Amino acid sequence: MLDRPTRIAFYLPQFHPIVENDGWYGTGFTEWRNVVQAKPLFSGHYQPHIPADLGFYDLRVPEVREAQARMAKRHGIDAFCYYHYWFRGQRPLRRVLDDLLNHGMPNMPFCIAWANENWSRHWDASRNEVLLKQEYDSADDEAHGRYLQSLLEHPLYLRVNGRPVLFIYRIQAMPNPAATLAMWRDMWREADIGEVEIIKFESHGDHLDPTLYGADSSAQFMPHGVPADQMRIRPLGCHRDNIVHDYEQVVDWHLSQEPVEWRRHECVFPSWDNTPRRGEGRSHVFHGSTPERYGQWLAEVYRRAPRDGLVLINAWNEWAESAHLEPDLEHGSAYLEATARAFGVDPGSDVPVAPVPDGAVPFKQRDHFADLYLDAVEALTRLQLRYSRLQGSIDRQIQLAEADIVQTRADALTLKRDNDRLKSDNARLQQQLARVKEAS
Repeated sequence: MLDRPTRIAFYLPQFHPIVENDGWYGTGFTEWRNVVQAKPLFSGHYQPHIPADLGFYDLRVPEVREAQARMAKRHGIDAFCYYHYWFRGQRPLRRVLDDLLNHGMPNMPFCIAWANENWSRHWDASRNEVLLKQEYDSADDEAHGRYLQSLLEHPLYLRVNGRPVLFIYRIQAMPNPAATLAMWRDMWREADIGEVEIIKFESHGDHLDPTLYGADSSAQFMPHGVPADQMRIRPLGCHRDNIVHDYEQVVDWHLSQEPVEWRRHECVFPSWDNTPRRGEGRSHVFHGSTPERYGQWLAEVYRRAPRDGLVLINAWNEWAESAHLEPDLEHGSAYLEATARAFGVDPGSDVPVAPVPDGAVPFKQRDHFADLYLDAVEALTRLQLRYSRLQGSIDRQIQLAEADIVQTRADALTLKRDNDRLKSDNARLQQQLARVKEAS
């Protein structure tokens, strides 16, 4: 057990083509298409967000997921929380979780959040233009519980206080959540998984005691819960139907809220803006985020979290909602570095992560030499970058010094010419004085 809060970033397993999106939006669609087409809605509005270090990646590539995990761990993230989708056994965006189950890659603790809502054409869970409908019945609940069991049994699955953690996005949408969760708990106890901490998201206006639904605790899912009619600003030139909040005010509001009577896990977000998905007149923007202010917010939430609690970040890679820790061209790795500072982590050193359960062995034995090689390559790359920056600084100093020398030489020539001119003028004056004396 860690002697501090567990640090989790939500992770969208979306960035690869799937047959569902091919049919709905065109062959090869991923949300990178939305990301790059976003445009600023007013002066100073930061859009589009363009990825930097990891580029426009494809999550079918295991090296990408390994790079994400290594980057996250170096900056203090203990686990990814992957979104999980279930529509009567149909599991869109299943590639990342399937690779974890089958190969144990990436080698990083994980948990899941069941995103139990309709899939609609505009990613807003509405009942309009529904692409996949979320439905429930007892037989499907049992089948779903068996699938969840296969995840909870995985040796990399995150445990806090010895208990696997499972998030449910819209527990209030389940017909009888208490009965379903009780059935799942019995199923998982029989499988020797033990007790599972089931966490209810505070989403879509539901901020009730989670025990009313049979859950153990609640989790904020910021920016859900921000009052829609408060802390709004009206940037000049912005369409009046866009909702724009001031990030600074939202942070102050969040930190001033009174604690609730039940166990709750707090959530922060580096930035949030769904302009890539919604566009002019329909966007919801939290304007004015900076790495410094985000880092201060996260540090305070982390400071006041109980040692056996969770600190949640929304999100690692929600690029179409402009909520990402992954580096972009505008800020580079500044948000990641702010995350590390808030957690008191040195990104250049090895960072311990939430432990795998005692005695567990990953499904696929890792090639230890390959890991050592990657560590060495990363260390060499960092040294090369440091050397390159140092060399660049030295080169600039040499160029400045050479420029100073050239200027000094030019100044010396000018002074010499001025001195020669003065000598010549002085000689003429002496001659004139001599002639005056002779004449007198």
